[in-house]
Amino acid sequence: MAIPNPSASQPVSGLRGWYLAARPHTLPAAVAPVLVGTALAVAARHFQPLVFLATLICSLLIQIGTNFANDYYDFRKGADTSERLGPTRVTQSGIFTPRQVLLATGYTFSLALVVGAYLVWVGGVPIVVVGILSILCGLGYTGGPYPLGYHGLGDLFVFIFFGLVAVTGTFYLQTGMVSFHTLLASLPVGLLCTNLLVVNNLRDIDTDRAAGKRTLAVRIGRAATRQQYVLFQLISYTVPLTLWQLGASWDYTFWLPLITVPKAVKLALYISRNQDRALNKALKGAADLHMRFGLLFALSLLK
Repeated sequence: MAIPNPSASQPVSGLRGWYLAARPHTLPAAVAPVLVGTALAVAARHFQPLVFLATLICSLLIQIGTNFANDYYDFRKGADTSERLGPTRVTQSGIFTPRQVLLATGYTFSLALVVGAYLVWVGGVPIVVVGILSILCGLGYTGGPYPLGYHGLGDLFVFIFFGLVAVTGTFYLQTGMVSFHTLLASLPVGLLCTNLLVVNNLRDIDTDRAAGKRTLAVRIGRAATRQQYVLFQLISYTVPLTLWQLGASWDYTFWLPLITVPKAVKLALYISRNQDRALNKALKGAADLHMRFGLLFALSLLK
């Protein structure tokens, strides 16, 4: 889930290498839910700037740590090889050694724990549980005895942690409560984020199958995976309208997320007609759509 990178034959500096390893085009997945959860908190007159900043930093660190872990474990398990269709991975390409990437994973998650300590002080035991589960699942996405991504559970993991948990957790940290409207608002954030993984796994069906990586896309096939992508888009665009009907969004701005509909349709059509390496372009587009929708959705929720 990243932008096309230089080939392994091109020299890559240390800083550039870590930038690529962080997969910058996946980072909106960590930003959008915090923006939406915070917008709901602002609407409830409970905005806390320092909590917002700490939540955003912690979310980004967990996302980056998960990306590092995936880079390491996919290489170790043989899922990332010279035959991969996606962007260069720093472990597989030799930019960094496996030990360097593993250490970076540990350092990043440790820093997330340091920042998270403040959030625990604010939110108490629920945040302890959320933080520990987030890091364990980040490591267990491709690592551990039962890697989620290798058993078709990656989509569910992304939806839960980058949608339901991230949005409601952000709201809870600033307000001390969770509401039905918050849970509803988390749905499009989680579904559009999951669609990044859907595109990624659609592209990699053949190589994942050969490596024994049984993603949901491998299990259900290309046609059903494309249908999954469209279904998640459709559900996402019904939520702003539903919240408007329920009186949870500002009357004059509820339509803001709908500005992205043309881009969403164009993406869906492109995905329906392309596969393999051509989907790298769609992956970047899906990440951009997620960020744009999230930002406009957050603005629509402000009162």
